[in-house]
Amino acid sequence: MKLTILGSGTSTGVPMVGCHCPVCASGDRRDKRTRASIIIENSGKYILVDTSTDLRKQVIREHIPHIDAVLFTHSHADHIHGIDDLRGFHFIHKRIIPCYGSEESMKVIARNFSYIFKGMEAAGYAPLMEQNIISGPMDLFGCRVEPIPLMHGHMPTTGYRFDDVAYLTDCSSIPDTSRAKLAGLRLLILDALRYTPHPNHYNIEGALKVVEDLRPEHAILTHLTHEVSYSDGAKLPSGVEFAYDGMSFAL
Repeated sequence: MKLTILGSGTSTGVPMVGCHCPVCASGDRRDKRTRASIIIENSGKYILVDTSTDLRKQVIREHIPHIDAVLFTHSHADHIHGIDDLRGFHFIHKRIIPCYGSEESMKVIARNFSYIFKGMEAAGYAPLMEQNIISGPMDLFGCRVEPIPLMHGHMPTTGYRFDDVAYLTDCSSIPDTSRAKLAGLRLLILDALRYTPHPNHYNIEGALKVVEDLRPEHAILTHLTHEVSYSDGAKLPSGVEFAYDGMSFAL
């Protein structure tokens, strides 16, 4: 199994439009961050987490040949507005892709992108996806996937555990019932927006406290703003790194 971080940035991406700060102007490619997403490759199948605003750019960059399933964390724009880019795969493979998410997330996504699920015959659009509500562990192509309920400020979101790897983005707290599902992690990829506090995201200090509590073997901090330079990672505790686009792990 292989995991690739497609995007490691926050909703604005980095560089942010109109900004010329040191991180936005950085020549380090690891400071160039598209919107947050990951992909899991297992036995020739590709499981995408979120259809980020930069999906087309991400899948071309990583040479992704097809998508076999999509997991949604929540319905904010930076995590779903690349959904139309899946049409390119449909033109080639003619497959309807199953997608999974919480009932609340799937309701919003199906409402905002009804043609993705129902098609639009008059305009020549075929259905691209079928929606499924995920409320407990399931098997996807030989990989055990477990939804992890999170809180993003006052909004529920969903993290995912894949065997002994967890991806927890867009969260500011982890309920106790969810923490119990996160023991024995080999790899934790966690929201850590910036240094300064934010009401809807862990900042770096808060994320490091979660890492200390969960004690994964390895932790990656993602969904980063332009407050954070990749070079700052030298100051992180042992076993903790900042994410960058294209970062991958053999699992």
